[in-house]
Amino acid sequence: MSQTTRSVELDSAHTTTVLGIHDENLKVLENQLDCQLHVRGDIVTIIGEEHEVARALKVLKELQAIARRGHVISPESVKHAISIVTVEAPQSVAKVLASDIIVRRGKSVRPKTYGQKEYVDAIDENTIVFGLGPAGSGKTYLAMAKAVQALQSKQVSRIILTRPAVEAGEKLGFLPGTLTDKIDPYLRPLHDALRDMVEPEIIPKLMEAGIVEVAPLAYMRGRTLNDAFVILDEAQNTTPAQMKMFLTRLGFGSKMVVTGDITQVDLPGGQKSGLRVVRHILRGVEGIHFAELGADDVVRHQLVGRIVNAYDQYESELQARKQLTEEK
Repeated sequence: MSQTTRSVELDSAHTTTVLGIHDENLKVLENQLDCQLHVRGDIVTIIGEEHEVARALKVLKELQAIARRGHVISPESVKHAISIVTVEAPQSVAKVLASDIIVRRGKSVRPKTYGQKEYVDAIDENTIVFGLGPAGSGKTYLAMAKAVQALQSKQVSRIILTRPAVEAGEKLGFLPGTLTDKIDPYLRPLHDALRDMVEPEIIPKLMEAGIVEVAPLAYMRGRTLNDAFVILDEAQNTTPAQMKMFLTRLGFGSKMVVTGDITQVDLPGGQKSGLRVVRHILRGVEGIHFAELGADDVVRHQLVGRIVNAYDQYESELQARKQLTEEK
């Protein structure tokens, strides 16, 4: 197989950012792509098969574009950049990985994969978006960031965060405290995400003024939610009736994001998940979008992505065995 050699000169001001401390980003590139990379000063020389060299060249140029925007580039960022370049995406890596949604205390929230960028764009372009995917794929966190952005830019006047408290089941009555105290543990993940994006000391004031509301899904019944950014989390644990009730709360000037993982249904008694049912009912309806996130979009510890893949493979094997048994 013939080898190709190409070189790229990096901006001297950004060489260290692109290559990483002790060239850790460069090592990731070499491990992930089937080519050799050599550095002399600001010049990186790439040796390998033509298509691999072209990919490495593209990734380096995109990483440099990210560095020019003042962003830190980690080994994980390099891996995400490589995956985006592999998918022949219409958008550049820099546009995907450097598209800040909100910035707080120098820390920015932005999509980190191509799938996440498509999800965020869908929220901008549609009235109702369903974010479906495994744990760690950014469904709720990015939706929360878009809600805060919409509030700050005065696109909406309030944020409403809700989720079913189905995990509590009959145990709810045995928990100590008021109804709010009992339900609070099930809403805690939403509080935690909000604290990452809004100054913690401001949150009680926003909640007292009704600008931010965090409540169980049951509290949505009978209401019309106008001029609001509404997020329904853990939607796989809604019944079809609850899902219909929630979606029909939509009011003028509002936007809804529904997030969930249909592989993690906790409904008792084998009840149907409203999230599974709604995919068949509303797919193709104008103004509604279903964003499918996968293991490649998991941005927690890299082991989480492997765990998700392993479970997917296990489920597929179980399904195949079941089908084989039924055929016999």
